Amino acid sequence: MATEIDFFAPELPDAIIRYYPNFLNNVEADAYFETLHTSTPWRNDPITVFGKTYPQPRMTSLHGHTTDPYGYSGIVMQPNPMNAPLLELEKSIKKFTDTSFTTVLLNLYRDGQDSNGWHADNEPELGENPIIASVSLGASRYFHLRHNTDKSQKLKLELTHGSLLLMEGSTQHFWKHQIAKTARAIGPRINLTFRKVFKAH
Repeated sequence: MATEIDFFAPELPDAIIRYYPNFLNNVEADAYFETLHTSTPWRNDPITVFGKTYPQPRMTSLHGHTTDPYGYSGIVMQPNPMNAPLLELEKSIKKFTDTSFTTVLLNLYRDGQDSNGWHADNEPELGENPIIASVSLGASRYFHLRHNTDKSQKLKLELTHGSLLLMEGSTQHFWKHQIAKTARAIGPRINLTFRKVFKAH
C-alpha cells in the first residue's frame, strides 16, 4: 500500500468523485483477486426490470459487520460475515475517508457480457448523502457517469486493477452510473463497493 498516491478528482456539478488508480500495487491486487475469486460465496439472484425477470448479469455476495439486510432492485440480501481480506481492504480505505462502513457488496463480472445497468446507489437505508468506496480487481472495465438532468455532463473512467473510486456528497442524487457490456474478450473482474447501511425505522 503506497503512502502517497496520485488521484484524479474531476470537476463535476453536484458530485464529488475521487479516483486513485494505484490504491493497491499489482502484487497486493493480484493476491486479493485470487483469494476473493475462489473463496467468496457467489450467488446469482433473479432481477425484475420492466416486469421481466431474468438472471442478474453478474455474480454477487454481500458481507457486513451487522446482520442488517440490504436490498436493491427488488433483491434483498442477508450479509455474510466480514473476512480477513475484506477487513484489510476496509482498513486501507479508511486512510482516504473518515467514513465507517458497515457493509460491502461484491460483484463478479465473469466476462465482457456481464454488466450493471444505469443506476444510483440511493436506497433509503444508505442515508442522505452516501459515501461509496469502490475497489476494482482484475480486468479493467469502463465506468460511465451521466447527470440526471444536464445531458452534457458525463464522464467515462477506466477502472483498473487495484484502483479505488470514491463517490461522495450529493453524487447519488444527481448522477447515475453503469458498467456496460463490451464485445472485447476480457477476463473476470471483481468490484467491491463499501457502504454504510442504516437500520430502517
